[in-house]
Amino acid sequence: MNKLTKVGLSALAGSLAAVSAHAVEYSVTGDAQVVYSSAEGNEANSASSNGKGIGVDTDLYFTAGGELDNGFTVSVFTAMDMEQSNTATSGGLNSSAQLTIGMGSLGTVQFNDVSGSAANAIDDVLPKAYEEAWDGTSHSSSFHSFGSSTQSGSIDYRTPAFSIGDMSISLTATMDPNSGSGPAGAGGVAANDDSGEAFTAKISGMGFTIGAGHETYASGADGTTGSADGERATGYILYSNGPFSIGYQEMSQNTANLGDNTTQAPDVEGDGMAIAFSQDNLSVSYAEVNEQVQQISATTQEYETEMSALQATYTMGAMTLGMSMYETDNPEGTTGKYEETELSVSFAF
Repeated sequence: MNKLTKVGLSALAGSLAAVSAHAVEYSVTGDAQVVYSSAEGNEANSASSNGKGIGVDTDLYFTAGGELDNGFTVSVFTAMDMEQSNTATSGGLNSSAQLTIGMGSLGTVQFNDVSGSAANAIDDVLPKAYEEAWDGTSHSSSFHSFGSSTQSGSIDYRTPAFSIGDMSISLTATMDPNSGSGPAGAGGVAANDDSGEAFTAKISGMGFTIGAGHETYASGADGTTGSADGERATGYILYSNGPFSIGYQEMSQNTANLGDNTTQAPDVEGDGMAIAFSQDNLSVSYAEVNEQVQQISATTQEYETEMSALQATYTMGAMTLGMSMYETDNPEGTTGKYEETELSVSFAF
């Protein structure tokens, strides 16, 4: 993207030993998208999932960075979703922000204020030309839930990449002091939830990337009514060769309610595969994602939900044309079908 503008600001930057004033340049980039969507479903809530419409989404991205006296680097990133809610009682800007400290051979520390954590980055890594298969469905998908409880108000530590022959290994650890709540304001505290942790590992080389992650989280103070401890796991393998990419990923989610509430929540398991072709300005992909809620009682066993997406994009300079056809069988684990088609044009500036 080309820089829209640069704004000269005064900021404080320092080293571990001293603090001095420096001028910082913020770079501003952005994108805008117009999407036509058409949906049709015969599931239980089909009345609310049928229809068509045109929507506009505009985003702005602010970045800045510099080097400290001790050689460390500091960078900040803020993403602002300018899309307004379509209700009269809510709306406003949705934003994500991260502050990253690079320590050279000692690795990287990143503070996450809404999204951006290392764990959240691998929730769904299947290759795609447009969006994830669960993006165009009425189903409340859990396939992309990994890292969602430790991505807001958390801190990452990321090791540098270790080389072993032709292979590269990297590790990350994330800690969220309030895994059941969003981030606190600077100088404030969030709700009294327990902490959560997430760990990821990745090995890359010879066209292959193999990775996995594990997350533990809590909602509510431990031992209180309605508190819930849970864990999530994911694993994936990707292979790229020239214009072709193929991937396979599995996930699981296990939530157990504790305290005075002894109701056992059902587990969720899922897997997905995708193949993508990208050559010059054209990208095409096909993906399938399956989910199964493992109900405790066999008499209440749900159907397996199957989501698929066929997508294509074509880029001409700063403009990209996109098409995606989504299909979901048995949304929410009940008999039914949901189909959605999206046509889009987006601009990067």
